[in-house]
Amino acid sequence: MKKIVTVIGARPQFVKAAAVSRVIQKTGGLREVIVHTGQHFDENMSSVFFREMEIPEPDYNLQINSLSHGAMTGRMLEKIEEVLLRERPDYLMVYGDTNSTVAGALAAKKLAIKVVHVEAGLRSFNMQMPEEINRILTDRISDLLFCPTENAVQNLLNEGFPNFKCQIHQVGDVMYDTALYYGSKSSESSAIISSMNLRKNGFVLCTIHRQENTDNLLNLKSIVQALNTIHHEAPVVLPLHPRTRKIMKQQGIKLEFEPIDPVGYFDMLELLKNCHLVMTDSGGMQKEAYFFDKFCITLREETEWTELVENGYNYLSGANTSSIISLYQKIQANPAFLNKKPLYGDGKTAEKIVNYLATAP
Repeated sequence: MKKIVTVIGARPQFVKAAAVSRVIQKTGGLREVIVHTGQHFDENMSSVFFREMEIPEPDYNLQINSLSHGAMTGRMLEKIEEVLLRERPDYLMVYGDTNSTVAGALAAKKLAIKVVHVEAGLRSFNMQMPEEINRILTDRISDLLFCPTENAVQNLLNEGFPNFKCQIHQVGDVMYDTALYYGSKSSESSAIISSMNLRKNGFVLCTIHRQENTDNLLNLKSIVQALNTIHHEAPVVLPLHPRTRKIMKQQGIKLEFEPIDPVGYFDMLELLKNCHLVMTDSGGMQKEAYFFDKFCITLREETEWTELVENGYNYLSGANTSSIISLYQKIQANPAFLNKKPLYGDGKTAEKIVNYLATAP
């Protein structure tokens, strides 16, 4: 039986890994060893996901967090290498574009272990984003690149990847698998809508955590100003990342409504299903909004999910107060998706990935 070491560390990776782990447990042919780097360590952003998402408890928890980018990536590289030397897997699998992603890929490549990158080929074309650097480096040293969209494949072709020793597969998006599976169950496990006394399609769901917004005080102040204005028209539900909350308190940036603590996945699904629209700087939330037929205002100047913008499901506002408010008003006037296009596969992406890994020579 082939062995695969899966490295995860942040909330979106838990969501993606859940789909693949479930299939591995059902089908056999692979034995999975899960390494949790500890990149997200808050209870609501880490261990609760293993319980809710039916992911086995990690075989290793490296507990690496609260460090600078360089220190965190370096410590992860060191500790993941120790795991790989002990486990000697056939594959190392990573998801997305975090420090955990690039550290895992580097550790495996230096030990001549095949690297599998799920969600390969995404590009925002903004090299100021740490995530863009992580995804480019990970793609370049990966042996198997599983792409979620045609645009992602095209990005790799444009960068000359057919000349490298790797395989590119367009398989769809594992987050879509997860949304379909858990979206039908979330109402049974979450009471957040009733406990917060929220009305269906009567509130805005917002998340803010990207460094480009949280570390840029002008950006953060502009976003908060827009949220305060919008909140006078419709309630804004803002699960606030601990790091963002700390910065806002230190800088005296005040919300005119009470944010909530980070929530578990089922609670987030219920908020997504019942909100009017989504405002976020997260990559994963942009897709999740689309999965549940909600328009999204992305609080960034660019996105790696370009097909959402091209098809009119997602709007880029940057951190500009007037742009955010203007787009909110535009969506208020046209709240429904029309003729939704299938952009992210058929909901069987995890099966395709697992079948390939189990049967590949």
